[in-house]
Amino acid sequence: MRAIEITRFGGPEVLQPAERPDPVPAAGELLVAVQASGVNRPDLLQRKGLYPMPPGVSDLPGLEIAGTVVAGAPADLAAAGLALGDAVCALVAGGGYAERCVAPAGQCLPLPKGLTMVEAASLPETFFTVWQNVFAIARLQPGETLLVQGGASGIGVTAIQLAKALGSGVIVTAGSDDKCAACLALGADHAINYRTQDFAAEALRLTGGRGVDVVLDMVAGDYVERELRCLAEDGRLAIIAVQGGSAARIDAALVLRKRLAITGSTLRPRSVAYKTALARELRAEVWPLVEAGRVKPVIHRVFAAADAAAAHALLESGTHVGKIVLTW
Repeated sequence: MRAIEITRFGGPEVLQPAERPDPVPAAGELLVAVQASGVNRPDLLQRKGLYPMPPGVSDLPGLEIAGTVVAGAPADLAAAGLALGDAVCALVAGGGYAERCVAPAGQCLPLPKGLTMVEAASLPETFFTVWQNVFAIARLQPGETLLVQGGASGIGVTAIQLAKALGSGVIVTAGSDDKCAACLALGADHAINYRTQDFAAEALRLTGGRGVDVVLDMVAGDYVERELRCLAEDGRLAIIAVQGGSAARIDAALVLRKRLAITGSTLRPRSVAYKTALARELRAEVWPLVEAGRVKPVIHRVFAAADAAAAHALLESGTHVGKIVLTW
């Protein structure tokens, strides 16, 4: 099969086309003939040597795919409610930049009705992540307000749409007026240009001084102190990345007074059983929203897989809105 390898740690140019043997599905896995592969920020970190694979996982990058099921034990297919030839998208722990990829059966979801392979390949990584952190862990409720840092990112556009579809208010931050406008067009109630405005002060102003109920944070660093200030009582801060650095100042007295909760998570090393449970929730709660058009994939650009280096360069530039996808 064709694949994209990380030939050494470094810039986008280290991604090179290669030939690899087809993977063989183990017990509990399905083999997918990949038509499209999503590109995500963890792929950039892996390329730089900053995000090692879990034991036993392919060294090829790629955490989400869409394609057709071409092999798997009957019992595994039946457990996932799938059959050979079915169109699926899947969350994988690695190996997604290839024409063939093995995926845990429980992490394979049927292609939502009406979506293309490219659109479906943009879903798993961001949908699993947002569902886990915003809804399963931070327990965002209808009528509450969510603050999304980086609203124009793949995670951001997913969080905006899911929160709005499920009855919550959404405030986002973005790095330009154009990105703010894009977030508002997706349904965000308010958008803050963090380069020209103090997001904490604005979030408090927009909520009449009450503060937001949940913050989805991909920055950490010095954002944490400000996020705690703009959280409402009983607010929840969900940290999912540390693009602004891992060290943060926390006013513990403020945490006590407001009864705040701070959580962090990484999805890749979690067990197949854990991710299978998330997949079941997505299929029951979110897939109907996608099929009804209430939540839509946001694709910024599609590249041929051989141009993966250009896709990484674009993602690193931060100029995109939504997802970047490779096609085979």
